[in-house]
Amino acid sequence: MAVLSVYIINKAGGLIYQFDQNSNRPEIEKTFGYPLDIVLKVHDDKVVVSFGERDGVKVGHTVLGINGITAEGRYLKDGRDILELLACEENYPINIKFGRPKLTTNERIMLASMFHSLYTISCQLSPEPRSSGIDLIETDTFKLHCFQSMTGLKFLALTDLRQIAVEQLLRKMYEVYSDYALKNPFYSLDMPIRCNLFETNLQACIEQSERAGMGM
Repeated sequence: MAVLSVYIINKAGGLIYQFDQNSNRPEIEKTFGYPLDIVLKVHDDKVVVSFGERDGVKVGHTVLGINGITAEGRYLKDGRDILELLACEENYPINIKFGRPKLTTNERIMLASMFHSLYTISCQLSPEPRSSGIDLIETDTFKLHCFQSMTGLKFLALTDLRQIAVEQLLRKMYEVYSDYALKNPFYSLDMPIRCNLFETNLQACIEQSERAGMGM
């Protein structure tokens, strides 16, 4: 999928809509001997790889399960503490499943607020007056594109590196928002968008952009 996720952030920095096509994140399952050659730590109540990479396991990956038992935060589903379990030599060899953690709703809201703040900071730091703020952030695996409307609404798209014409997609998303959210008599301005017509047309807009916009 070329368009991984889209976000809409209101002028106060609140997340009012999010659509994710990147829900099927790859998982890696390996059998390890003692001692474990990957350093783990607890972060946000999850057991995360903090140092050491091997066989596709990367820093930032979360422990999703051990010996077929699902992880629920820093504990397994049966109540055992993951770090304590991994510290005991008698539990080895041990099978560990790793993967990228799925963002919770609260984490998405927090990240939207952080981006809003960074956008404001970038405008203030700009050496040129009346800066438009952040338009594009490029990483080695994806691009983050941003378009801000005249009323301060921000439209974000996380895309594949090869996706082109994303600016047109963002402006089309703004049109869909104006036509199907703002004109909905049951929608309150700057509140989370819950409108079937809006979602249907937005997804159609994304699919059309993906078909037309994959560059080489």
